[in-house]
Amino acid sequence: MSQVKILCRVNEADSFKINDNYIDYNINQNNIFTYTFWNKKLLHLPNFFTKTALDMLYISLFVYGADRIIPRDSTDDCWTRNFKLYIPVLDKDAWVKNKKLLEAMLCFLSGDSWEIEFRQRELTKREKEYKNSIEVNKNKIDFNEVCMFSGGLDSFIGAIDLLEDNLERDILFVSHYGGGKGVKEFQDILRNKLIKKYNLMENNFYSFYASAKKGVEETTRTRSFMFFSHAVVLASSSKKTVKLIVPENGLISLNIPLTSSRLGSSSTRTTHPYYLSMFQELLNNLKLDVNITNPYQFKTKGEMIKGCSNIEFLRKNIINTMSCSHPFLYGETDTCHCGYCLPCVIRRAAILKAGIKDDTRYRDVDFTSKDIAKVNYSSYMLGLKKFDKKRAFLNIQKAGPIKTDLEKFTDLYIRGMNELKTFLED
Repeated sequence: MSQVKILCRVNEADSFKINDNYIDYNINQNNIFTYTFWNKKLLHLPNFFTKTALDMLYISLFVYGADRIIPRDSTDDCWTRNFKLYIPVLDKDAWVKNKKLLEAMLCFLSGDSWEIEFRQRELTKREKEYKNSIEVNKNKIDFNEVCMFSGGLDSFIGAIDLLEDNLERDILFVSHYGGGKGVKEFQDILRNKLIKKYNLMENNFYSFYASAKKGVEETTRTRSFMFFSHAVVLASSSKKTVKLIVPENGLISLNIPLTSSRLGSSSTRTTHPYYLSMFQELLNNLKLDVNITNPYQFKTKGEMIKGCSNIEFLRKNIINTMSCSHPFLYGETDTCHCGYCLPCVIRRAAILKAGIKDDTRYRDVDFTSKDIAKVNYSSYMLGLKKFDKKRAFLNIQKAGPIKTDLEKFTDLYIRGMNELKTFLED
């Protein structure tokens, strides 16, 4: 496939032109892209955002937009696309210095080829208005930690553990949702449960929507970059060191394929240790005082549940968490877990491991309702049959290089596979 060239804009007044064939992509035209970052809740933040953090947010939106509008099946191998983005930024020098790192990070994350050219821009009229409003507003919030809050079981456990251990409640929870059903509903339910349980404020929670119009590609491997970038830009308003917490069980974080059909970037790399290490390096180079941490990096999902700081609160609300990769099917009015996708299977195995009753509603509990459920079950069992403890230290590097803690990750992988084995062979 030839290179897809996209001219990115954040301002209607941007008259920049290039002498080449390109897609003109203005992030602020609703018929092209819709996002809800700019809202009144931002006025309560301590300060306006740093230039590089605001740049990162826009870069992530453009990357996500490109990811959505160009289908993978239009390429020779039906996967790898070749992008060139022309992006306006506030701190051009900083991004030019980190161009290669950013491109390498995106290539690893999505499995595509990325080339990015930067050009200088100034604050837009809207940005200036928000900057002035934030500076004069005296009703501000203070925070030291930002936690990703997806509405899934892992993120709910992460929120509980943080709040049980943090009496100051100086935490921001950041959520993202796109089109379709099955995400925001669960985020809203859990948010309300946490507010009531831990006496939180609405200003502790930030939820953002982003959607590329005419988006046809569903793999959306770059979504995590956009999700994290929303958290980073909020963190930059603090003007102090902020911990960015990514609650994810270690097995799903490693994204080890059970079968050869899921090798490489076909398996999502959302929180893979190598990706997070590149992200942290980029933050450090940009002098963004944000430290990424996954406190559950060496825990299975079952171990996360068993170790939750308030197991009774978790037990009562576990049905309000969403783990499924496709919770809404055409023709159905309600969202629910499918029961047979890998996230569902890991969830079911973890709840069994924790020894608590699973009241979650699944469309299919025994892998018999659809051909895809039967195929999934067969592939899981084949993966377990081929699983070899002696080769575990090699298998954990199939989705990406592991540069530290190889022994810990290997042991985690073995325990995680044992959780799956116990469940699937039951």
